[in-house]
Amino acid sequence: MSGNQVGSTKSWKRSLLFRVGAIAIGLLPFLLFELVLWGWGWQNSDAVTDPYIGFTEIRPLFVVNGAGGEYEIASNRMPLFCEAKFPAVKADNEFRVFCIGGSTVQGRPFAPDTSFPKWLQLRLEQLDSTRKWTVVNCGGVSYASYRLVPIVEEVLDYEPDLIVLYTGQNEFLEDRTYDQIKKTPSWIGRTHERLSSFRSYSFLRSRLMEAKSEPVDPENVLPTDVEARLDFRGGLEQYERDDPWREDIVEHFEQNLNAMVDAAEEAEVPLILCNPVTNLMDASPFKSQHSSGMTESQLSKFESEWQALTGETEERVEWSEMSVRLKALVEMNPRHAEAHYRLGQVYHQLGELESARRHLVLAKEEDVCPLRIVEPMYAAINRVAKENAVPIVDVKAFFESVAPDGIPGRGSMLDHVHPTIFGHQQISELLMWEMVERGLVDAGSGELDCGEAFKSHLESLPFLYFELGKDRLAGLKRWAEGKVTRERSPE
Repeated sequence: MSGNQVGSTKSWKRSLLFRVGAIAIGLLPFLLFELVLWGWGWQNSDAVTDPYIGFTEIRPLFVVNGAGGEYEIASNRMPLFCEAKFPAVKADNEFRVFCIGGSTVQGRPFAPDTSFPKWLQLRLEQLDSTRKWTVVNCGGVSYASYRLVPIVEEVLDYEPDLIVLYTGQNEFLEDRTYDQIKKTPSWIGRTHERLSSFRSYSFLRSRLMEAKSEPVDPENVLPTDVEARLDFRGGLEQYERDDPWREDIVEHFEQNLNAMVDAAEEAEVPLILCNPVTNLMDASPFKSQHSSGMTESQLSKFESEWQALTGETEERVEWSEMSVRLKALVEMNPRHAEAHYRLGQVYHQLGELESARRHLVLAKEEDVCPLRIVEPMYAAINRVAKENAVPIVDVKAFFESVAPDGIPGRGSMLDHVHPTIFGHQQISELLMWEMVERGLVDAGSGELDCGEAFKSHLESLPFLYFELGKDRLAGLKRWAEGKVTRERSPE
């Protein structure tokens, strides 16, 4: 190599080092600011890291009690959550599981004492009595995935050994808009999502938003506590068919799943996703609407035939005849949820189970008031799990496998989404075996038969426990039918 070449190489290296050094010096203030915010413990209080929605306030779910020995659910999070406690100082042989989700996790219409987290704890104690098992129930009534993200981030500070996430049934309960997001170019959203992991970015962005003269769109800022549409009089009437809104909600749901999975992965905490089950057979749609584009003549014909058909008793109409008439109505009005539901039930009576399932699923999908997880959200759960190598406990598939005709109904479900107490016991077994599969639990020793332990626990519960559960179930059905009398407070 000639002297000129050697000199040129050295000059190029010096130039490169100079540029790298200049960039490093330029980034140094931001790095120091990031470290200061971490040391300060600053958290983004208004959830601007979620480009879809914000909250008026984010409060911790757990607080240290007066004695200082335990974390417990904060009183201001009641009654949407139930009492739950765990030691402030983790024992050496302690294994902590946080079960996070909505009212199914909580055990509604009963309470945590018959929820799958409770049965999971009893199973683990039966399996290995030498360890301290702490299974914490973080189920919040009507809590959707976007309200669970801060909870997952919080519990990661409590030394969890496992997070179980069961969500997807509550995504359509609260009113919110995605208009602003749709007006934002996709590349901006992706850049924002990546930068939001830095506290310095979130801090500066939140200060900028506070300094802006125009107020944040109030439809994108949700109250601290859940305010579901159906919590108030006239809530059911607010639901109208809105396909773009539904697509936005599914997209937001997948983003929230990714956010929770990413947070757990960053903290190196195992996470299990659950695929929720819904009642297809014995839960009729909550609101139906006609298909768009129907003529007045078609609507009149549909209504006339529908009233005649639904007014006839089963004894007066043969199932085969009813199937023909309902099929004609569905062809005339393909987005009418109740028509699909009735046709699905008739096909079930005729033993045509594949057709029955297809129309019962369509009844759920076309429900204008979707209180059950929709099919694209199932796809999102599977996609997130596959892309992040996260295990799924497929509750839906299991309940289908044990249903007499493969279609979950009143045999395993108390209402549209809540399993029976025995169903919760089965979910806990699925979770335990997933923990064994993942090497989190050793099944080589201990007692796997929990029948006596479960029986003893059930017998320890007072009679009033089950009576209150029946009352809540009746109230839940009235709520889902839009029959509440509570008035929304004036602004």
